[in-house]
Amino acid sequence: MNLQRIGPVEFDFDRQVAVMAVVNRTPDSFYDRGATFAFDRAVESVVRAADLGADWVDIGGVPFGRGPAVSVAEEIDRVAPVIAAVTAARTDIVISVDTVRAEVARAAIEAGAAVINDTSGLGDPDMAAVVADGKAHLIVCHSLGAPRQEKPAAHFDDVVGEVRAFLVERVARAEAAGIPRGKMIIDPGHDLGKNTLHSLELTRRLGEIADIGLPLLAAVSNKDFIGESIDRPVGQRLAGSLAAMTVCILGGARIVRMHDVEATVDAVRMIEAILGMRPPVRLEHNTHPTHNV
Repeated sequence: MNLQRIGPVEFDFDRQVAVMAVVNRTPDSFYDRGATFAFDRAVESVVRAADLGADWVDIGGVPFGRGPAVSVAEEIDRVAPVIAAVTAARTDIVISVDTVRAEVARAAIEAGAAVINDTSGLGDPDMAAVVADGKAHLIVCHSLGAPRQEKPAAHFDDVVGEVRAFLVERVARAEAAGIPRGKMIIDPGHDLGKNTLHSLELTRRLGEIADIGLPLLAAVSNKDFIGESIDRPVGQRLAGSLAAMTVCILGGARIVRMHDVEATVDAVRMIEAILGMRPPVRLEHNTHPTHNV
């Protein structure tokens, strides 16, 4: 069995897919435009996500995309109080923090975060040591270019091969810093330094990334590759997001980072049932003999 205890929750990734909700404590999130920036709204959103069936909530204080600089102190002030409030109130969900800064990761772990979601793939040279010292899990993500800055046009000779090599190297770096392999998760980083054709190729060939042998996170919700593929703006990409998520699960993803929790939980539970990973909730249809009246 592929059992993983992550924070307070034990997952069997042979039998389930974990749903990771997203709560952005930022005024400039590309998706919610600051709807959960206020402290109370952020805490309420985490609790509501759990109530709707999310297994995991990823809390972020700075978007990856371009925008104004946010100081380390400000990022800590945005995420640490929310983590502390939620972990004090709920012990049935995993809390991760989306950050590329080791100092923020340290504060988040001290506040109760069980996972550091580092979209820079250990861009901060101190990150791995901080995660190891805090005995947290690490999500190793592929991206190119510094967060919050304009990126050059994306180019890969073989996007899947290059992303895979990057992840293997960064996982080895994290192991060398003292993070056990059993506490690592990989993410190919859809759209992060990649154009739509790259992200589609990654999705088609995701099994080659899953073959690394670590739990695989797919963060595809509302991404630009979906919007460009079906010509839909942010806010109208749910169907495309669920379709991309489904292909990723079939390719080996066992954690999915999604914005619409209710629809995602239903879709994931259905995929699990189809794949034989879990039984239906009930069996009634055509299970009893009919009687002539």
